[in-house]
Amino acid sequence: MSVQKENNPENPEIDLLTVFGRIGDFFEWINTLLFRIIRFFVKNAIAVAVLIVLGFGIGFLLEKVNRNYEQKIIVAPNFKSTEYLYSKIEFLASKAALRDTLFFKSIGIQKPSSIVSIAIEPIVDVYNLMNKNGENVDLLQLMAQNGDLKSIIKETTTNKNYDLQTITIKTLGSVTVNQTIEPLLNYLNTSSYFDTYKKINSQNISNNIKTKEATILQIDAILDQFSGTYGNHPNNEKLVYYNENLNLGTVIKTKDSLVNQIDKLKIEQYNTDKTIKERGVVLNIKNNKSIKGKLIFILPLVFVGLFVLYHFFTSFYKKQSLKANLKLK
Repeated sequence: MSVQKENNPENPEIDLLTVFGRIGDFFEWINTLLFRIIRFFVKNAIAVAVLIVLGFGIGFLLEKVNRNYEQKIIVAPNFKSTEYLYSKIEFLASKAALRDTLFFKSIGIQKPSSIVSIAIEPIVDVYNLMNKNGENVDLLQLMAQNGDLKSIIKETTTNKNYDLQTITIKTLGSVTVNQTIEPLLNYLNTSSYFDTYKKINSQNISNNIKTKEATILQIDAILDQFSGTYGNHPNNEKLVYYNENLNLGTVIKTKDSLVNQIDKLKIEQYNTDKTIKERGVVLNIKNNKSIKGKLIFILPLVFVGLFVLYHFFTSFYKKQSLKANLKLK
């Protein structure tokens, strides 16, 4: 091998020339390929343009006919009814999978055939979950020791502890609140047990409000009497006596506290007037995640691609047939 290297000292230069020559051949092949592609599209410009327009038109019509939309309902399950809500949604999801239009029509949905699927997921709020109950903090810490916290907060068992849930309904075509959302919420709120629970809860809140309002009236009466009797005599000894014994500052703070409690009770009464309380509805969100939302762009490319493949295989077949005929001759 050493003798061969001595006899061919120019071998490295020859190898470099060979490499550069092959690189040049590669770029020449690229240029030829680009020229053939350009020539093909120029030669078949009319056919390609027709296919693009045809694909765009068909894609537009398909999207017009089969538009997929999402309807989102944010709800708050009251009276520890989260498990009940999930079981109801699971039942509705099974009916949607079976395309049971008769069932959806029976619960008042006006376009039952438009229902594609129904699902539920929580609005993850870890901070609220921890603040709501101190035990939840210890539970999350314990669970995090045995797994990833991000996956834990999204588990089904954890999902049901969040206050707000999002119901997602996928439909064919747009819907309205009266056609779909209200009948669905009415169905979810149909429960004799929770109806009774709701009435008792509402009555308890009303009684609590009345009691606090009566206390406020008593405080107002005392303050009115105090200000009317002794208000015009700031140096009166009895005024000093009552001020020290009544502790007017505490009385006024008590009244303010009662007013705040009544305000919170009224908000609670409003938020709990339904077992499954809707907090917000977003209608007719166009679903662009699926292929159907991009058909006007995909179909023209598919048609042109099939046209190119057809010509490629036709040309390949003709060349191979010509070679086979020459060999036979």
